[in-house]
Amino acid sequence: MSTPIVFDTDPGHDDAFALLVAARAPELKLLAVTSVAGNQTLDKTTLNARRVMTMAGLRDVPVAAGMASPLLRALHTVPHIHGVSGLDGYDFGPPEVELAPEHAVDLMIRVVGESPEPVTLVPVGPLTNVAMALLRAPEIKDQVARIVLMGGAAELGNVTPAAEFNIYVDPEAAAIVFGAGIPITMVGLDATHKARVRPAERERIRNLGNPVGQMVAELMIWYGQFHRRKYGWDDPPVHDALAVAAVIRPDLIETRHVNVVVETAGTYTAGRTVCDLRGVTDRAPNADVAMEVNREAFVELFTEGLARY
Repeated sequence: MSTPIVFDTDPGHDDAFALLVAARAPELKLLAVTSVAGNQTLDKTTLNARRVMTMAGLRDVPVAAGMASPLLRALHTVPHIHGVSGLDGYDFGPPEVELAPEHAVDLMIRVVGESPEPVTLVPVGPLTNVAMALLRAPEIKDQVARIVLMGGAAELGNVTPAAEFNIYVDPEAAAIVFGAGIPITMVGLDATHKARVRPAERERIRNLGNPVGQMVAELMIWYGQFHRRKYGWDDPPVHDALAVAAVIRPDLIETRHVNVVVETAGTYTAGRTVCDLRGVTDRAPNADVAMEVNREAFVELFTEGLARY
């Protein structure tokens, strides 16, 4: 049976790749796409979601615009990574997918509540929409099988020394989600920085013989420029796609079942996911934290997903 999911996103290059894989994965049933402000402002991330859904041929999956700012903080975007549009590097035509006439939080609550079986939430941006849904309708917790999120880091951050971007943007939302009592798989930088796509593998994607493969290859060129400047990598990580892959094949990642709390007050550490890897507290484990990835198997799944177009 396929796993029903709601995909919450702030496209973003790696968000786009993740959505493309999720849309055609026979193991998944995509119930809805919800956009949130993060990599860029909400108008841009929503437009990008509609652009990617158009490329994916997703005409029967509702998409709705969500929270335009974090719960308590000013929005922090990253145009130096994803560009002014949030998805620079490819000439998209106008989207052919219309927005649903409801807020993304309402759509998430409704879809989860109406599903005949528990739903897996797959948020790959800031957790603002998910937190707001839990605040508005806490009863949906009983209908959420698991949250598989891209975000956080047990070790070092990427937007500050302490914090990963998605958690840093809205740490208060992340604290609500991690404290909700829902099973969580945290696919953070510890694993995603090891899930990198090498040049020969990108050429394989380019040569898949379909427009989606060509588009992904072009986007990776633009997206890879930042990682080359920042880290000296010729093989950019596709963070969010690993979260989707972990829903399809949990065995691709190795996790530690530990307690995770989110720092919201630190002057230098706001957004830090504090992972008790050594069991030095008496706090009960609340998340499975991805630490390792089978890179080759992940890239194969990623490429096979794009080949379905």
